[in-house]
Amino acid sequence: MHECLSAVPSTLRIPLAARALGDALFPSVAVDDAHAARLLAALGDDGALWLRDRGSVYGVLARTRRFRELAGAYLARHPAGHVVNLGCGLAHYFQWLDNGQAHMTDADLGEVFAIRRALLPAAGGRHVLREVNLADAGWWDALGLPAQRGEAPVFLFAEGVFMYLQPEVVQAVLRTFGERAPAESVFAFDAMCWLAAGRAKQHPSVRHTEAEFHWGPRRPAELTAPSPRLRLAAAHPVMEGYGWPYQWMGPLFRAVLGVPFYALYELHATDTEN
Repeated sequence: MHECLSAVPSTLRIPLAARALGDALFPSVAVDDAHAARLLAALGDDGALWLRDRGSVYGVLARTRRFRELAGAYLARHPAGHVVNLGCGLAHYFQWLDNGQAHMTDADLGEVFAIRRALLPAAGGRHVLREVNLADAGWWDALGLPAQRGEAPVFLFAEGVFMYLQPEVVQAVLRTFGERAPAESVFAFDAMCWLAAGRAKQHPSVRHTEAEFHWGPRRPAELTAPSPRLRLAAAHPVMEGYGWPYQWMGPLFRAVLGVPFYALYELHATDTEN
């Protein structure tokens, strides 16, 4: 079934395999995904190819826990809030985030949903699916996100998505969030720095797909430049717990180049323009 996916959507197998099989390899960042193993098997994928890249397995689990933590913190402040997973693939975050009040939208391309609808239980009520392309200017309204800044804050996240987008699309998405999001809204996403652009064939897992990296920040200011309402709240490390080379190379890389090689960024929409 997965053979019908185009280049970027085909990368959904990488995080799916990590969440399905990675807990035993890295119990310190285990995520206890109740659906991933079944979904991976349904794709006819035993995960062996992806498990060879242990670094990516660790990174997926670590970033999953961080996304869950940030979304959970948002829901602690806004229990009936709206969480949106942009480029959800076959991830099922609502299993971890459903507090009985929260609303969640899983968003992705139509070709992904053709598979998702066949393999995951039908969504409904407080958990809905929306087909959307972030390259389309109307993605915000297509997701039913707030029409006015005075509405309740929302939490958006994009996992393993931004590095595959063209730079102008990333800037447009961040601009839309900055212009449209109510104050105290959060946008979390992971990204590699600009050095990775054009080098997907050097990535141990992504090289087995036809996907390419197109974007990564050169400096933190790029992330807030699209709108004066954007504030960079944090650049969360992802790989530092993987082992000693990452523990000392990560901070060194950031000190030399000004941005992490890979990090999970947390942007907030503010109530005043900076």
